[in-house]
Amino acid sequence: MAIFKIHHITRYQYDSPVVDSVNEIKVFPYSCAEQEVLQMDLNISFSPDVQLFEDYWGNRCGIFSLLIPHDTLSIETRSIIRTTQSSQLKIDFHSDFPQLEVEKNNNLSLIELSYFEPIKNQERIHHINNQLAESTPSVATFVERCCEYIYKRFKYVKGITTIETTVDEILEHKAGVCQDFAHLMLQVLRTAGIPSRYVSGYICPNKSGMRGEGATHAWVEAYIPGYGWAGIDPTNNVWVTNTHVKLAVGRDFTDCSPVKGTFRGNAKQHLSVYVSVGYENGQVFESTNDVTQDALPSFAAVEASVHLSTQQ
Repeated sequence: MAIFKIHHITRYQYDSPVVDSVNEIKVFPYSCAEQEVLQMDLNISFSPDVQLFEDYWGNRCGIFSLLIPHDTLSIETRSIIRTTQSSQLKIDFHSDFPQLEVEKNNNLSLIELSYFEPIKNQERIHHINNQLAESTPSVATFVERCCEYIYKRFKYVKGITTIETTVDEILEHKAGVCQDFAHLMLQVLRTAGIPSRYVSGYICPNKSGMRGEGATHAWVEAYIPGYGWAGIDPTNNVWVTNTHVKLAVGRDFTDCSPVKGTFRGNAKQHLSVYVSVGYENGQVFESTNDVTQDALPSFAAVEASVHLSTQQ
């Protein structure tokens, strides 16, 4: 059990005024048994009305619009979160694939999260699966081996991929960041018939040297028969315990984007994302990421630049 104070600011600056900005935000901690929200404050430039709703995946979302001309937009959250999951997981390492098929039967959500779109190099995925499945009757063991495979064979390199990078390209680069490793792992697990979902959030290990710490992060949840959803982080080769804070889940990053929307106007935009994680011992870990984007067409989508800068 741990308590974290998280301060997150997404700030857009435009070199000329834009109007009719309509945005969807998923910046609220996910409601689940593994974490408890003790406090949550949201502040948005010009204090627009925010319509709250729950999406298909159970994520808490907000929609707001700014019709007036503006050259800055700031979305700020301050939250205090207690993670309640034990650091000693009791994952079922004995349940097998036949048991998984029984639990998936007539469960439309699990069936949906098992489906995969074949990629160009799907044969490479099948080859990876054959390696992982050798003498591996346990679903949890397969998931753990997949995580280790990606961690050991793919380099963690910032700046060589974007949110539009495909799994084929990740296989070619043999490198990427957390969202790339999550997408690759999803492809492998779903090809094996294991329901799995993308998770966005924060990693808060108190400067322990983990990749992506102190910033927005991405990992995977796999469905383990006899246990349920278990988080696993291929960027760091660890099962998720009480150092990961969850914001949203979905099939992939498009379901979990912290901010996405449109605006009207031709302008260059500069995006800055600041994240601060405070720990119970008083230490604070801070990170800032900046992205400058060229002029965008009228009604330009801003989702891409958000993910480019925030998912580490």
